[in-house]
Amino acid sequence: MDYFAKSSTLRIIFTSGEIYDYLKVPAAIYEAMKKATSKGTYLNKVIKGHYPYKKLT
Repeated sequence: MDYFAKSSTLRIIFTSGEIYDYLKVPAAIYEAMKKATSKGTYLNKVIKGHYPYKKLT
């Protein structure tokens, strides 16, 4: 996972190799995800369905 502060874009690289960019994600959400015990659970509960995204691969 990477975060691009200038564009507020959170990039998620899954173990399958798929890459998704979640757009307009506040830095605080990224910071909380870094600290989350389960990144997948956090992604599913807090990010998916709440922020627009685009699939890169």
